[in-house]
This record gives sequence, structure tokens and C-alpha cells, in this order.
Amino acid sequence: MKKSVLFGALTVTGLVAGAAQAATLDDVKERGELNCGVVTGLAGFGAPDANGVWEGFDVAVCRAVAAAVLGDPTAVNFVPTTGQTRFTALASGEIDMLARNTTWTFSRDTDLKFDFAGVNYYDGQGFIVPTALGVSSAKDLDGATVCIQTGTTTELNLADFFRNNNISYEPVPVETNAEAQQQYLAGACDAYTTDASGLAATRATFENPGEHVILPEIISKEPLGPLVRHGDNEWGDIVRWTLNALIAAEEFGVTSANVNELAAAPGTNPEVNRLLGTEGELGAMIGLENEWAKNAIAAGGNYGEIFEKNIGENTPIGLARGLNAQWTNGGLIYAPPFR
Repeated sequence: MKKSVLFGALTVTGLVAGAAQAATLDDVKERGELNCGVVTGLAGFGAPDANGVWEGFDVAVCRAVAAAVLGDPTAVNFVPTTGQTRFTALASGEIDMLARNTTWTFSRDTDLKFDFAGVNYYDGQGFIVPTALGVSSAKDLDGATVCIQTGTTTELNLADFFRNNNISYEPVPVETNAEAQQQYLAGACDAYTTDASGLAATRATFENPGEHVILPEIISKEPLGPLVRHGDNEWGDIVRWTLNALIAAEEFGVTSANVNELAAAPGTNPEVNRLLGTEGELGAMIGLENEWAKNAIAAGGNYGEIFEKNIGENTPIGLARGLNAQWTNGGLIYAPPFR
């Protein structure tokens, strides 16, 4: 997905400095609605359905935060952003958080002054080509035309890969995933490159997905996650621990089906009790009601439920958990203790 290198970094940093002075939690409560930046449309991750209702893996994070803060997962204003506009939208205060498969990098954290709330998908950049091209490796793409979203780290990774392997390519610049898909299917480029999960999501929308293959090479690390502005630690804590609540809920077997029952009275697991607010005062520590995590989990389920519903192996996207399995199952998904 699109990971913009925003060349106007100084402008963005200046915007952050001003916007972060306001308490985002107070603004959201007063407004009664969460402004959440999302992708312009990517199957399984963020897109409106036939009735115009937004759904997807990243959209579910927005809804969980709205449920935690406002008690209502529908109290979200979804703001579509491109790779070029997303950081300005967050820095200026147009949106309260960004949940748009954005890669956590050094410069985004420090120079652009954003706080990543964690990683909700461990990814890496790949390539898709028509099977008719007869290519089985990205190293066979010497001289190929490649559709690439401009102004992104994806673009930089592509240049590094071809340079490191002493091969050449001709970039075909595009602005959005939809444009990339259109150009690729029209034959304007031999290959399209973006995060591997995005390639799987895009291929799932093709009329004949079996006629296209995702090549085996993963050429980068892309830890994707929601982010907020620097300078408002309370709000950052809320987004961070809402994501952690979804992850912990899967580990402890708390689901959308049983969360209300488990939250009705203390059970035998003290950490689950603290998570669901039947023991301790964790909610008060972040300025929320004690049932904040219960509401977040009830909104769309735990991390595993959200994954399987939107992008899992039984969906058209067909992604295996892989690195995104719980730490107890050989993956990297792990929530700090709720205590």
C-alpha cells in the first residue's frame, strides 16, 4: 500500500506542532464522532460496501477506537486519503488518526512527528505479473515496465531492488491503487508493485485472478499500523491500547460472541477481568469508561476475528496469518500486559 515520502516535511512538521496542542480526546467527545483517515479503496482493508458503509481490516480499527471512546462503532467519519494527502490530513488536524496501511519508518516517527500506535499487519513489498509474461522471479524483470505509486517508499524500494540486482526498469507512475489496477490490466505496465497484501487484495478483484501471479520475492519490511500526531500522548495511548485490546482479546479467547457475557462479572482470569473492566480501573487511567475495551471488542471482534472476516484465507483476499499470527502460534502479534 502507499507509503508516501512527503517532500514537504517541514510544512507537515509545522502543522503538527500546532495541531497537537489541542486535546484530541476532548475534541472527539465534543464532536461526537471520530474523524479517521482511510485508504481511497482497497478490497479487504478499506472500502465502502454496496450501501456505502465502510468496512475492512483497517476500517475495523477506526470503529474499535470510536467504540472505546464514544461507545458507538458507527460514530466515525471516514476520510479517504491518498499516499500524497494522508500525512497532511493528519498533521493539520483534519483527521484524528490514520488507519490506512501505512508503514512505520524512522523519518515518519521523528521528522514528520507522528506516533505509530503499533503494528496491525506485518507486510513486505512484492510484484504481480500476468502469468502469460512467463516470469517466475522479480529478477527476471530486466527492462520491464512497472506500475508504481509516485512519492512513496514503494518507489524507493523498487529503485533499490533493481539497482542491487543490476537490472533496469521503466516506471509507469500512478497516483492510486485503482489507477494502478486500471493501467496494469490495460497492459500499460508489465508488472505492478506494492505491499504483498495489497497485491492479493487487488488481484482478488480481477475478473480472472488466476491469470496473474504474485512473484515470490519480498523486497522490503513493511510494518503497517495506525498513527496519530506527536504531542498528545493521552490520545496516542487510547489508540495504542485499543489495538492492544483487540490483540489481547484473541490471545485470551474473548470474542464478539462472548465479550458481553465475560464482562458481566469477574471471571477466573485476572488479566481478562482487567481488560474488560470488571476488576481494576484501567479505563480511568486513559480517560475512558471502564468498559472501553469491552466496547472495542464488541464492535467487530478480536484481532483474529477482524483478520479472518476481512482478509483471511476464507475470503477472496485469501491471506494466511503468517507473521500476523499470535506469538503463541509462531507469529509476531503480541500485546503488552494489561495491568
